[in-house]
Amino acid sequence: MSDIRYFTPVEANRTLPLVKRIVADIQASGRRLRRLAGELGPAAADDAEIRKLIASLNEFFEELEGIGCSYKDPNFNLGLVDFPAVIDGEEVLLCWRSDEPAVTHYHGPMEGYQGRKRIPDELLREPGTDQGEEQYDDSSGTGEPVSGDPGRSAR
Repeated sequence: MSDIRYFTPVEANRTLPLVKRIVADIQASGRRLRRLAGELGPAAADDAEIRKLIASLNEFFEELEGIGCSYKDPNFNLGLVDFPAVIDGEEVLLCWRSDEPAVTHYHGPMEGYQGRKRIPDELLREPGTDQGEEQYDDSSGTGEPVSGDPGRSAR
C-alpha cells in the first residue's frame, strides 16, 4: 500500500488541466456504459463493448489515482474528484466538481459532497503572491490556469 499524497489547494489546482481531461473521458465512457447497459438489459454482462468500456474506466480511475486523487461520482453526472489534504491540522478532502474552474471547496472524510465548505482564501493563493483562485480563467471553457502549466499537459 502506498503513502497518501496530501495536496495543498494550490497543488490540486495545478493538476486540473490533466484531471479535467481524464474526468471528461470518464464521464463520456460512463454515460455510454449506462446507456448501452440499459439497452442490452441482462445481456449486458456478456457484451464485449461493455467489458471494453469497464476496462477503459478502470484505466482512467488508475490515472487519477496515480496523480493522487480519486473519482467520486458513480452516476457520471457531476464529475466529482477528491484530493487528500490537511487543513487546520485535520485530514480533509479537497473537492472539485467538473463544472468548476478551480478547486475551492473541501469536506471531511465522512461528510461527503453535501458537507462542502469553502477553502480559506489564504490557502488558495500561490505562495509569495497575492494571486488566488482568480488566476484561473474559465472564459475559454477549459479552466486552464491563465499562466498555463505545460508540465501537466502530458495527456
